[in-house]
Parts: sequence; C-alpha cells; structure tokens
Amino acid sequence: MGKTNENAKAKAKPEAKKKGGIGKYFRDLRSELKKVTWPSKKQVANNTGIVLVTMCLTGLFLAGVDLGLGWLVSTLVNIGA
Repeated sequence: MGKTNENAKAKAKPEAKKKGGIGKYFRDLRSELKKVTWPSKKQVANNTGIVLVTMCLTGLFLAGVDLGLGWLVSTLVNIGA
C-alpha cells in the first residue's frame, strides 16, 4: 500500500503556474470590450423611457391590487364582527 501511494505522488504533475497574470487579463478585457456593440445615446434614452413607463405601470397595478385586497380583507373582517 505504501508504494502505490508514493508512486501516485511521484506521477502527479505539479500545478501549472498562471501565465500572463493581471496584465494579460486587462489586455483580454480590452480586446473583448472592443467587440461590444455599444448603443447610441438615442437608443439609451429610448430604453430608459420604456423602463420608467413600465415601472410606473407596474407600480400602479400593484397599488391597485393592494388596495383591492385590503378592501376585500377589511370587508370580510367586518362581516364576521
């Protein structure tokens, strides 16, 4: 048993050292950012408007549901009293 354990350790490869380090990371990052298709200012403004309108409509919907359910619970509690 002792020999197989020693042979396994001898055959195990030492861990590969990281090549390039942080400099390579930033070079790769810069290369990838050049591939990105960035939106125009008009597209960003349009998308922002859509998000704000959607948020307002969702907020109004949830407020209506909250008021409706609150009224329903209040009515049910008053019936039982």
